[in-house]
Amino acid sequence: MLLLLNKPFGVICQFTAQDGHTTLKEFVKVPNVYPAGRLDTDSEGLLVLTDDGRLQNQISHPMHKKPKTYVVQVEGTPSDASLKKLRAGVLLGDETTLPCQAEIIDEPSWLWERHPPIRYRASIPTHWLQITLTEGKNRQVRRMTAAVGLPTLRLIRTHVAGYSLFDDGLLMLGDVRVVDATPAPPSPARSAPVNHRRGSYQPNFVSKKSGSMPTNIRSARVGAASQASRDRRNSANAIRKKSS
Repeated sequence: MLLLLNKPFGVICQFTAQDGHTTLKEFVKVPNVYPAGRLDTDSEGLLVLTDDGRLQNQISHPMHKKPKTYVVQVEGTPSDASLKKLRAGVLLGDETTLPCQAEIIDEPSWLWERHPPIRYRASIPTHWLQITLTEGKNRQVRRMTAAVGLPTLRLIRTHVAGYSLFDDGLLMLGDVRVVDATPAPPSPARSAPVNHRRGSYQPNFVSKKSGSMPTNIRSARVGAASQASRDRRNSANAIRKKSS
């Protein structure tokens, strides 16, 4: 099963309540589905949910490098130099981000109102960027734009791993679209232990590999048999001496 949610601003990306935030439970009524990747509470847009653990891993695990596209309203005016830095990779702490796609776009015509609205400062212009990443570090887009002098004011994810807000028309804010209603098959159970065939039991003093008796046990048995033979000979000799 696979669902798409257009997550509103302020909704925490989980089903259990925390710190008074609105949760996914308010929008997603289908049981046993979970987010394939996260979207920050103060971000909006596309969230993929599934009941298939393998699909969840394919979408969200960094090793698969699935593309994610965001439209970002930033404070300030992007320069060619700042865009070049974003595309090449930005140093965040002790890590450099992977190369990405980044370009200036017009304000989206499909944009919905955000509640609460962003804070505008009349003296500072804002612009919109479209950024596509193939990784997902913590608050990565916000940290990247801040690193090149363009603080993020609003962040909306539009595409994840081939899924889009715009498939079959714009998915409205807070709405859920069912892409695949078929529940995932149960995970295969572990194979049951194989029973030994009847009659295949071997005593613990017989080697399972060769079917033969270990040398130390075999030697002990041979020694015991030899001692018994000597005892019988000694007894016979003693009887002959008495009779003579």
